[in-house]
Amino acid sequence: MLEALILGLVQGLTEFLPISSSAHLRILGEFLPGAQDPGAAFTAITQLGTETAVLVFFWRDIVRIVSHWFGSFTGRVPRNDPDARMGWLIIIGTIPIVVLGLLFQDEIETTFRSLWIVATTLIVFGIILGLADWAGRKTRTLDQLTVGHGILFGLAQALALIPGVSRSGGTISMGLFLGYERPAAARYAFLLAIPAVFGSGLYQVYKSLGEPGPYGPIETAAATLVAFVVGILIIAFFMRYISRHSYLLFVVYRIALGGLLLVLLATGVIDA
Repeated sequence: MLEALILGLVQGLTEFLPISSSAHLRILGEFLPGAQDPGAAFTAITQLGTETAVLVFFWRDIVRIVSHWFGSFTGRVPRNDPDARMGWLIIIGTIPIVVLGLLFQDEIETTFRSLWIVATTLIVFGIILGLADWAGRKTRTLDQLTVGHGILFGLAQALALIPGVSRSGGTISMGLFLGYERPAAARYAFLLAIPAVFGSGLYQVYKSLGEPGPYGPIETAAATLVAFVVGILIIAFFMRYISRHSYLLFVVYRIALGGLLLVLLATGVIDA
């Protein structure tokens, strides 16, 4: 139970920061007394907690988007209404991760969880985040989001199927490269994650009924609750932080963590 609570805490702390929560759970598992990978299923289920935090934090936005999206079918809301469009853009942006998640399900749960891959993606996508933050014009708002950009955001989110990429980091990097403001890119990244994370998490809940993992249902539920509570606090902090600061702190952290992980693997301290 204590291990599960620690993992839930880390999930809540890292899900919304562009540093990859799945990488942190994968790495942390090696240093807990059990010394084992918590597994893709445990990670996906605990993400239900942090994604519920998104629902709570952006509740008004979500209710408005959903109601306007449905209203656009009845004519109550114009088809070109910004919130109705956002509903479609979230659906469109979710398609890539659904398709790739199904195609590469086995690799996601096995090969992609190699710590060599985790270390490499932490460093590479940390550098990409830094370049995006440096080169991006940061002038576009979400009102200027297009279908093409929604698909590109979605493809970037799909890369987060590999631990170490970071769902928020990948989508935010794409948003910055496309010229969106830091808060706008982060906001769309969080909203875009809702269908994908809930779909994946609920599917893993169903699968875990017949394939028990290292943590039982009570431990997993407790970790998910902790992730939810901590996640709300982190969203509020992160949205304030990026409105005033660059992503340099997260870039340096990713590269340092990835480098340390490579050293630990190369010296045999931990196994990949």
